Parts: sequence; structure tokens; C-alpha cells
Amino acid sequence: MSLIEGQIEPIYFLITSIGFVILSFIHYKKKGKTLETVYLSILAVFFIASFIILNFY
Repeated sequence: MSLIEGQIEPIYFLITSIGFVILSFIHYKKKGKTLETVYLSILAVFFIASFIILNFY
């Protein structure tokens, strides 16, 4: 088990954003465009942006 000592690894943001992308795709296929789908998509974009910011800035 890894310990987080005040530092968040960027890979966690990438893994989480991929999960949100998959969840939003599955939800969109089952229910169509709903508020939950938009929310999951916004979370995916936010976590991808966080990953990019932590890696390249």
C-alpha cells in the first residue's frame, strides 16, 4: 500500500478521469443526455485538466 505524505501523484488524476469518462459513456448509452451525464463529463474534464496542470506546469 502506498503512503501519501502531502503529495498527490498525477497518475491518480489520470486514472480517475479515465474512470469518469467510462462512466459517463456508459450512462450516456443507457439513459441519454441527462444531468448526471453532464456532471460526469464535467468531472472527467476537470480531472484531465488537473492531470495536465500537475504534469506540465
